[in-house]
Amino acid sequence: MKLSKILGITLISLGLSMPVVAQQAGGQQGDQVDRLSQIVGLSPEQEKEIRGILDEMQTKIQALQVEAQQLQQQLQAQIKPNYDEEAIREEAEELGDLTGEISALSTLMQAKVDEVFTDEQREKLNQRMKQMQEQMQQMQQQQRMQQGMQQPGQ
Repeated sequence: MKLSKILGITLISLGLSMPVVAQQAGGQQGDQVDRLSQIVGLSPEQEKEIRGILDEMQTKIQALQVEAQQLQQQLQAQIKPNYDEEAIREEAEELGDLTGEISALSTLMQAKVDEVFTDEQREKLNQRMKQMQEQMQQMQQQQRMQQGMQQPGQ
C-alpha cells in the first residue's frame, strides 16, 4: 500500500472517528461526511451508507474509549507508595486489550467506508491526501526554520 494511501486513510480515520465530545458538540459526523462528499463527490446513497457505517462503528468505539479512559484513571490512582503491582498489571493488560479493539474497530470502519467509494473517488481522495501531506510538510519545514531563527537570539 502506498504511503499516500496509508496517510489518507489515517487522516480520514482521524476525521471520521471523532471522540464522543466532538459528536456531542453538534453534528461533527455530518460535517465530516459533507466534507468527504465535497472532496470525492459522493452520491446521496453513498452519503447515507457512510453515515450508517459511522453511526454503527462510532457507537462501539466511543463506548470502548470511555471504558479505556476509566481504566487509565484507575491506573493513575495506583501511583502511590502502597501500590498494588498485580492490579496495575491486570488493568494495564485490560487497557491494552481495549486499545487493540479500538484500533481494530477504527480500521474496520475505515475499510467499510473505503468500500463505498468508486475507483475514481479513491483516486480523488488519494490526490487530495497527497496535497494535504505536502502542505503539512511545508508547514513543518517553515516551523523548523522559524525555530532555528529564534534559537541563536535566546
